[in-house]
Amino acid sequence: MSLPRRALFALPLAAPAFAQTAASRTLRYVPQADLTVLDPVFTTAYISRHFALMVYDQLYGLDSNLRPQPQMAEGHAVEDDGKLWRFTLREGLRFHDGSPVRGRDCVASIRRWAARDSIGQVLMSRVADMKEESDRVFTIRLNRPFGPMLDAMAKLGPPALFIMPERLASTDPNRALTEAVGSGPFRFLPGERIAGARVAFERNPDYVPRPNGTSDWAAGPKRVHMDRVEWLTMPDPGTAMAALRSGEVDWWENPGNDLLPVLRRARDVHVQRASPLGTFGTGVFNTMHPPFDKPAVRRAILRAMSQEDFMTAAAGADSELWRAGVGVFTPETPLANDEALEAVTGPRDIERSRRELREAGYNGERVVLLAPGDYPLLGALAEVQRDLFQRLGVNLDYVVTDWGTLVQRRSRREPPGQGGWSMFHTTWNGLDGINPGVMQYIRANGQGAWFGWPDIPALEEARLSWFDAPDLEAQKASARRIQRIVMEEAPYLPTGQYFGSTAWRRGLEGVIAPIYAMWNIRRT
Repeated sequence: MSLPRRALFALPLAAPAFAQTAASRTLRYVPQADLTVLDPVFTTAYISRHFALMVYDQLYGLDSNLRPQPQMAEGHAVEDDGKLWRFTLREGLRFHDGSPVRGRDCVASIRRWAARDSIGQVLMSRVADMKEESDRVFTIRLNRPFGPMLDAMAKLGPPALFIMPERLASTDPNRALTEAVGSGPFRFLPGERIAGARVAFERNPDYVPRPNGTSDWAAGPKRVHMDRVEWLTMPDPGTAMAALRSGEVDWWENPGNDLLPVLRRARDVHVQRASPLGTFGTGVFNTMHPPFDKPAVRRAILRAMSQEDFMTAAAGADSELWRAGVGVFTPETPLANDEALEAVTGPRDIERSRRELREAGYNGERVVLLAPGDYPLLGALAEVQRDLFQRLGVNLDYVVTDWGTLVQRRSRREPPGQGGWSMFHTTWNGLDGINPGVMQYIRANGQGAWFGWPDIPALEEARLSWFDAPDLEAQKASARRIQRIVMEEAPYLPTGQYFGSTAWRRGLEGVIAPIYAMWNIRRT
């Protein structure tokens, strides 16, 4: 069910006389897209991760210095030369259904998450045993030490590790959950969900924040000052901007860069760069089916693309807002390098690329390119890809849906002509490109990989070598090898880096912009 835009605005405004007081305790937020998948393990869509931060909680939370801090965990002990980890939960943790959070819930949640996460898969390859010792204690026994244990538990890049009841965590990780029961600071209100229009939450009165410290990204006490949060989906940027300026909404997650000058001139609106690490794009190939099962075909597309074209479409003509010449790792982070970068920086020649595409074995197979009609930035990237395919003479089927439908379709492994797909574009927070442990899109272990399912043994071996690198120099060597293989095998297109912003009404304080958390926010 969906509502017309006018009906959507009628929802919060049609209220009795005391609504003004209630409204002051309600936060209205315009997310990047509609929420269609409730399961934060099943998908890597950021909107589902944002949802999970509301409803669930993490064992460890990542602070702004990228350090894991105890969250649900009271603490941990490490024994047996790093091969035995014992975790103790804080007292008083309860799920929204009233049941206590127990060690067995944590064990089941870790297992389900690890089946689909890149760093989780490596962790489980080293787990000898994982079990509950008591309601508040569980242990992980390893056959080999795993240094990034806490980093894995605190990672924010989707899929992140959220703790759910054992009965839900026992669900097949390849089947999406349709129920959301966590222990987090907000409760999801499924009865108020309107597809394409609204998602609602209420404050969890039983939530127990950490007792000390300050809220810092996903770490520290999560203190809730709002009784209610509403996500109002507004695919049209003009509608969202008007709603923010008029005060009908409080926070707009991702206004387009072309609208920033207008928003900055608005007296009651605050605009801030969303993340210091920016955002980078990936054009994802389905490597299971023709024509992109051939590395040479993918490589020909890589040599034909222009990061400048993609980033201008995404972020505008102002080159201060984007960067080209971007490789595999987030620029200006320790593992960023220039290995084989000429694949994306070299001169472009469309006629040469048409010839290379034919010589690579492209035989006119139909290419299904998925595009989101309700997500302007990703839609712009898809339009550039569409133009490139047309200039290359590709037999193209351009399928435009809403982002939620695209997220669901990209999980299908059938051939493109049977409901599957050939390519889609997405973006990643720069935090998700700093090392191989958090980078979903460079997994290359076939059926265990991220969407596109590349099976590239050399890339997977290079990725895994990072986990055992003894120092930064060895990690950098692994990163250079990874980038060289990516530029040769082209499991995806690196489309550049851009810097987006987020905007909220003045009078809100405590906004944690990089992770779009709803706790800590209050009105002044």
